[in-house]
Amino acid sequence: MIARRNDYEWAQDLASQNVALRDEAVRDLRDMLCRGLAKSLSKSGRVDDAFLEDIVQEACMKILDKIGTFAGRSKFRTWAVTIGVRTAISKMRKRDWQNVSLESVTANAEFDPQIAVDTSETSDQANSRRSLLSRLKELIDSELTERQWTAITAELGGMPLPQLAEKFGSNTNSIYKLLHDARKKLRRGLEASGFTIEDVREAWA
Repeated sequence: MIARRNDYEWAQDLASQNVALRDEAVRDLRDMLCRGLAKSLSKSGRVDDAFLEDIVQEACMKILDKIGTFAGRSKFRTWAVTIGVRTAISKMRKRDWQNVSLESVTANAEFDPQIAVDTSETSDQANSRRSLLSRLKELIDSELTERQWTAITAELGGMPLPQLAEKFGSNTNSIYKLLHDARKKLRRGLEASGFTIEDVREAWA
């Protein structure tokens, strides 16, 4: 049975120097998260008891680490369960991509400008979009390094940055820079071809 605490008491007990009091509060926190997350994630059909336990364990650690930042702008339960849900989403995303290789994401990748444009449309906007995408495809094929091409293709395929970094045997900062440099290269290529940022925006307006 979860002890009755107000928002201030939750924060106070979880940060207490009294080990017994803090341990009791942590047990209650775990119970609250189990109930809240089981209800929130039940519809997904992707969380079993063992995975829920992992989520709760990680969420508890994050909450204890952030307890000093709780400002009472929302109910403590809402604040804590929100952290739990975000933790769950992150772990589920990581699990879903765990056994997906870069090769499987990029093997059938084919950037076809015609897919993004209605071929029956003959407006200036459609023609501009078709021209811009055609040039973009040429730049992707000719200007990007193999590593940049793989990273951008995998990202467009939905692979999250942390998992992308893991597949590359790197870290998120390095992959972010790799993607950033690739986008800059594509942008410079488009600008050199006479396209502007306004052209890009209008093409997708």
